[in-house]
Amino acid sequence: MKKFSIALVVILAAFTVPASVYAQGAAKTGPDPSTVRDEDLEKDSLHNLEVARHYFKLKKAYVAAIKRCEEIDAGNPNFAKMDEVLFIAGESSLRLAENRGKQKTKEKTAEQLRQDARVYLSRLVAGYPNSLFLKQAADDLKALGGPIPKPEGNQP
Repeated sequence: MKKFSIALVVILAAFTVPASVYAQGAAKTGPDPSTVRDEDLEKDSLHNLEVARHYFKLKKAYVAAIKRCEEIDAGNPNFAKMDEVLFIAGESSLRLAENRGKQKTKEKTAEQLRQDARVYLSRLVAGYPNSLFLKQAADDLKALGGPIPKPEGNQP
């Protein structure tokens, strides 16, 4: 009787273990890596965005605002608030091109700054269709000559 019970337990275990393994089907091993965000990096990027907002809105220090935005863009391209980063960078470039603000830049001409603004705002319009900044960005892009067209295929 003991041999029969042991054999029955082994057979039942053999049939139930694979069933529980296959029950998940083709489940992924984790979240999509393109949306996974590092908590510390997000916190650092959020701090830089707050500083960029401060420079942009209160100080009218557009060069400093652009530098903070470029730091976020380079270090955390999947930042949750990238639309605002692109908007601040684009608007700051546009205002510097118009010779507004407390800081002046000697590294770039007004035309280069307008082109930078066009790049930032084009990225915002193309990549963030639900952004709160979309209307203002689209209006500014229209004044700058429209968004920069995306390259098609593998053309150089």
